[in-house]
Amino acid sequence: MNILIKQKNINKIYKDFLGHKFQALREINLEIQEGEFFVLLGPSGCGKSTLLRIMSGLDLKFKGTQSYIDGLNRKHFGFVFQQFALLPWLTVEENISIGLLADGKLTEEKKKEVREIIKSLGLEKFAKNKPRELSGGMKQRVGIARALAINPRIIFLDEPFSALDTFTAKKLREELLSMWKEKKMTIVMVTHNTEEAVQLGDRIAVMSPRPGKIDKIIINQLPRPRELRSVEFFKMVDEIETLIEE
Repeated sequence: MNILIKQKNINKIYKDFLGHKFQALREINLEIQEGEFFVLLGPSGCGKSTLLRIMSGLDLKFKGTQSYIDGLNRKHFGFVFQQFALLPWLTVEENISIGLLADGKLTEEKKKEVREIIKSLGLEKFAKNKPRELSGGMKQRVGIARALAINPRIIFLDEPFSALDTFTAKKLREELLSMWKEKKMTIVMVTHNTEEAVQLGDRIAVMSPRPGKIDKIIINQLPRPRELRSVEFFKMVDEIETLIEE
């Protein structure tokens, strides 16, 4: 299996407004494999989102080395944010299409692809709406659709369901898994929800409190689709939560 991203001895130090330094990440060593669903799991403030931003090329100020497989660059990355990050003056269709404008005018083929993504995520009736007219779940659907529109090799998701109610989050997780399976892309996702990590992840990197480091990488061999009420599922959840609490 191809290694898409390789990180070696990644360290990240911040300065606060008084000039005091604190270490967010310490000696991170990770490899992201093509086609996998990789989850970064840990308590709030452990550096998960910082690590995701470094991995996706949004944060270039770190120590250590990071390399991508030949031919892979930021043009091949989609990013889904926790707080939606939609442009309020654009319609749903325009927000989804915005990532394609970097290559110039939208072709008819690209417009067709955008319409297909809109349909697949149940956004047809809202294509001409502005973000303020959408629910939180619909806004996050737009965020996912925008990431998919560029046909990425990797999608990075930063706690994409944490701002949603339980039922909406459950539905979107199922839709995300379906799209991942269909498009055979790679997903790297941040969460602090252990059950979510076990439901979604092929591998789960459990991070320690700040300064964040990788305590353990769990290989999740539970069969898909995962039975969320099974003894095996709850056993893995308990094992990971015990590890985090230690």
